[in-house]
Amino acid sequence: MKRKTQSKPIGIFDSGVGGLTVLKEVLKQLPNENIIYFGDTARVPYGSKSVETIRRFALQDSAFLKSMDVKMIVVACNTVSSNAMNLLRENFDVPFVDVLLPNAMYASQVTRKNRIGVIGTPATVESGAYSRIIKKFNPQHKVFSEATPLLVPLAEEGLIESEATEIILKNYLSRLLLKDIDALILGCTHYPLFEKKIKEIAGSEVHVVNSARQTARTVKSMLEDSNMLNCANKKGDVRFFLSDIPRNFKKIAQRFLKQNIAGKVTRIDIESY
Repeated sequence: MKRKTQSKPIGIFDSGVGGLTVLKEVLKQLPNENIIYFGDTARVPYGSKSVETIRRFALQDSAFLKSMDVKMIVVACNTVSSNAMNLLRENFDVPFVDVLLPNAMYASQVTRKNRIGVIGTPATVESGAYSRIIKKFNPQHKVFSEATPLLVPLAEEGLIESEATEIILKNYLSRLLLKDIDALILGCTHYPLFEKKIKEIAGSEVHVVNSARQTARTVKSMLEDSNMLNCANKKGDVRFFLSDIPRNFKKIAQRFLKQNIAGKVTRIDIESY
């Protein structure tokens, strides 16, 4: 029975292409795992939606992955992680990994000034979730949050290195850098796509916390602790499901993941879940 569970896929969902950053890190750390990725590309972005809508979308996304008999669901979306985790855990009998706790823990460890910045969608920032979690680790930590809503559409359009993107990043980050932060949480899984440019702007004194990397480490640790690692001595399979197939998705995914995903992308009606 345990071996059968081990071979089951890991489910990962996000509002769009942002979750590919988590997928990339999971593949790097757990190459033998089978993975089902769902991107809700028809309804992206989540960060500007109401809490009620975010929770409804999260339930539907999780229901789809549960229908695929996954052994774990990775919520590769800070907006959902900030607003719906208790609801998901109450409704599904499968382990969940969210992106908030790993990021908050790591930022708390690397800061020396006790001054941590967070960039995220409006819904993530307004939830105050990062501030609450970080202060549990250390009440002395000061958390400064900045809503950065334009970054998700830029990532979805593949405008990672454009001049316009650099101008927008400098504008967003300047307000946080004035707060003398020495740790910066990329509080949206789309944002590691901009990690190189963010590091250039923030400077070497600021630790940039890559949400995807920390989340993947947590996934690996949880699978190890529960004896659910896939023991098959072969490379795992990845399948992609989307609520809409944007013209540029395959191009972005292949460029980012460095693998051919032709024939692996299927459109589903997420509203039926």
